[in-house]
Amino acid sequence: MAVKLVFLGKLADLAGSDDRAIAAPLDWAGLLSALEPALAQAAQDDTTKIALNGALLTDKAALEAHDGDEIALLPPVSGG
Repeated sequence: MAVKLVFLGKLADLAGSDDRAIAAPLDWAGLLSALEPALAQAAQDDTTKIALNGALLTDKAALEAHDGDEIALLPPVSGG
């Protein structure tokens, strides 16, 4: 039973890959404890968004992921 984590942009650089699987079920505290410290800190940043199965969460603490779910960590968008 696993949840797929997807890292985009600079978060993929911090993670060292675009994705990984971690044990399910998973809540916000569990996600943070499963990440390396620098990545957990980036995930907690107000500008980093979290999507569960393609839907943005307005409250990261409400995260509840189960087997087969996908969590995407989205860094702030920069443009020019």
